[in-house]
Amino acid sequence: MSVATGPRTGPAEVRPVRADSPARTLRTARFLAGRSLRRHRKAWAAVFAALVLTSLLLGSFALATLSAFVGHARVERYAATTAVVTGDQTTRYTAKPWGDPPMTETQSLTERVRVPRAVRARLAAVPGVEAAVADDAVPVALAAKDGGAVAGPRSDSGNSPIFGHPWSAAALAPFTLRAGHAPTGPRQVVLDGDLAARAGVRTGEHLTLQTLAAPTPYEVVGIAAPAARGDATGLGHQGAVFFDDETARRLAGHPATTDAIGILADPGVDVRQLYPRLRQALDGAHPARDASAGTRYKEDATALRVLTGNGRGEPEFLESAPSRMSLLMLLATVCVTVLMIAVLVVSSTVAQAVHQRSREMALLRAVGATPRQLRVTVAREINVVAVAAALLGAIGAVPVFLQLIAMLQERGAVPMGLELPTPVWMFAVPVLTAGLTLLVARLSAALACGRMAKLRPAQAMGEAQREPAQPGRGRTVTGLVVLFLGMSSAGTAALQYGELAAAAASTAALALVIACALLGPWIARGAMRLLAVPARRLGGAGGYLAAASSHANSRRLGAAITPIVLVVAFVGVQLSAGATLDRQGGAQAAQALRAQLAVTTDGPGIPDEAVRRAGEVPGVAAATGVLHSTVVLARRETGEPKLDRLPVMGVDPAALSATLDPAVLSGTLAHLGRGTVAVGKDRARSLDLKPGSTVTLRYGDGAAVPLKVAAVYQNSLALGDFLFAAQELAPHLAAPLNSRILLGLKPGADPAAVRKELAGALTTAALHTEVTDRPTTEHLQAEDRGIGQVITVVAVGVIGGFTAIAVLSTLTLIMVGRRGELVLLRLVGASRGQLRRMLGVEAAIVVTVGVVVGALAAAIPLTAFSLALTGSAPYIPPAQAGLIVLTVVVTSAAGYLLPARSALRTRHPADLARR
Repeated sequence: MSVATGPRTGPAEVRPVRADSPARTLRTARFLAGRSLRRHRKAWAAVFAALVLTSLLLGSFALATLSAFVGHARVERYAATTAVVTGDQTTRYTAKPWGDPPMTETQSLTERVRVPRAVRARLAAVPGVEAAVADDAVPVALAAKDGGAVAGPRSDSGNSPIFGHPWSAAALAPFTLRAGHAPTGPRQVVLDGDLAARAGVRTGEHLTLQTLAAPTPYEVVGIAAPAARGDATGLGHQGAVFFDDETARRLAGHPATTDAIGILADPGVDVRQLYPRLRQALDGAHPARDASAGTRYKEDATALRVLTGNGRGEPEFLESAPSRMSLLMLLATVCVTVLMIAVLVVSSTVAQAVHQRSREMALLRAVGATPRQLRVTVAREINVVAVAAALLGAIGAVPVFLQLIAMLQERGAVPMGLELPTPVWMFAVPVLTAGLTLLVARLSAALACGRMAKLRPAQAMGEAQREPAQPGRGRTVTGLVVLFLGMSSAGTAALQYGELAAAAASTAALALVIACALLGPWIARGAMRLLAVPARRLGGAGGYLAAASSHANSRRLGAAITPIVLVVAFVGVQLSAGATLDRQGGAQAAQALRAQLAVTTDGPGIPDEAVRRAGEVPGVAAATGVLHSTVVLARRETGEPKLDRLPVMGVDPAALSATLDPAVLSGTLAHLGRGTVAVGKDRARSLDLKPGSTVTLRYGDGAAVPLKVAAVYQNSLALGDFLFAAQELAPHLAAPLNSRILLGLKPGADPAAVRKELAGALTTAALHTEVTDRPTTEHLQAEDRGIGQVITVVAVGVIGGFTAIAVLSTLTLIMVGRRGELVLLRLVGASRGQLRRMLGVEAAIVVTVGVVVGALAAAIPLTAFSLALTGSAPYIPPAQAGLIVLTVVVTSAAGYLLPARSALRTRHPADLARR
């Protein structure tokens, strides 16, 4: 359109005004957007709700992931130090992928890598060092005066551990005496004030302590408290017992090495001055190496580490580094999943909102609106809705994040000693996620209105009257390609093992869900061919209307099915994968257990002396202690280096016949001892191992040892991929204490009598033990399994709830757009009951198709995953499956019936026409 002008009447020329000029376009878009927002309030309200939830979830999980990324161990025992020198608690593996430069993979170690004690003199001679103090941490169990157990300080993760230290290391906190004097003899100790209060002892009194050997009585000669903690009498997350230096070195059991060396600087010397001097002293002409340097791989950095700042807490809480990485990886995975689901939900909701206005946009095109005006109008509408929604979600992300962290701490997903800080700059992250939400909404709206904006006015009017006969070719082809990729990934999962199978199954599930979203109209058409006949026969007039409406609007039906497929597939995969592994592992654990009695403890562990005494009790056929640790397996995956940290156990091979049955398939456990290992069936298959083969494993202290395979066994889901003799595993443990004792009884032995004898025999051999005749099964799980279970519960609850709300929003949006259709049906004579039945049949069709397709999208990769890892079909608890279906049914019914209640409530059709 242009504005006509008359002949020139003067020197000034009136230029024509183009209809698509920027100013005209903006004025038109502002007018149309304002009218549309008022007219389509309910439709945009559904979009607004989806965008708020998207911004909120993205912001909260991004904050949680970033908090784990900047997390660190607490600094308590070494608070007064300027630096701490320790061994390298990591192992590395370098490999060259196909056609790429070499890559290096790093993995944390879970056992203590110690420092040669001779290094202390070298560090003490560094200019600016006031003192270099060697420290050892020995697990300690205490018995009060009355014989009761004394627990460590209570924290968010439970009772804290108690460690024994040399008195000279008290200066590293620093601890100062509040009563009594320093220990001077082998039977004297100083307790921190909190422990003394818990034990109910004062200076001059006696109590019993257990370290790595049998319990021994000690005299309490002093009570100390950390000077830097004000009125606090303890460290907060660990208890401290101080021996004289010689006794502490003897109890630690490694006189040539120490756990760490704390550096105290001279007054006025800061860490920036001291660090390079310490580094130079360690890396001089004769570089200092950690205690495992001789058995490490050449690519491992065996130089000692100098830790400063927050890093000083790492040697205090060894589990903090590997646990933080596990938590970080799991949260990052959930964050990526949230992002993908949010993109699907937002794009589907926005596209549906725009698509419902196709007739309106066609009319605007017919009266002269330009494509650019339509695009700017829709962009302005989505801006108004999305900006407010994204900012509201960003504001709500902060309290949700704080609640999420609190929930993780309460459920034990955050290990003891790990801090998850929240610096102020982190709270800018929700603003970024809000911008991402706005970007996704803008792109979805642009793509949704692009096709209608490009049509000629006459063609647009024709298109608006009916749904396209076929979905777009690009969408169909893309959906088929993604479907093929998903099926291929599922096939890969069935042929692989371990993490590769899990990754392939996860990829397959996501690809199949995306394929279902793209092929939604085709799925809807295929479903209607199957369900139309029963809908007409069983639903009467309402069923006939439902079948006709669904057949004529397959795109709309596909949009309604997609979020249901998403919620069923996602929740099903998350719940079934872990449940399948737990079920099969539990079944193997029950088959493997042969012991009739077990000795357990709530302390740090049971000494070997208690195991020996338990085996000598009359009626006991065999007794074995159980040691737990981890090993690191280096392997290649598609040429890239991988380091897997796996849980393992050490037992007495001679006692296995009466206590544990690994179900040996080849070889013999009689050869299990020093220099040998037994391997689980699946791991042996993946590494091509058999009895007599050699496999090199890296122990938890970093030592890499080639081991000869003694046997291959079946019950690896319960007992782990590698089984060791205790004498092979114990030298590589920071504290070789048994987690429990398993006992097999002689034929005819009376369990009650044996229990009584055991209680008496163990009185002076171990503290805080209990004998039970119903021993729990030995079921090893990955270290991050506990964290993974908590994260899974959180992810299923939050993301599952989000997708359920997305189902409700999408269906509500669809029903808001169908108000004209319901009005027309009432005007031509349809009764309220017939419309209720029509909507009920449609909801049943949507629920049935969505649940079936979602279950298939989850079952295909889950079956491949389960067959690869367990050799069985996937499993999901019936109660959880029922809850999924019930949630889908309730949300779908609400989405269909609540928006239509006004049309169903009005008695006279003429009243509807006037509205």
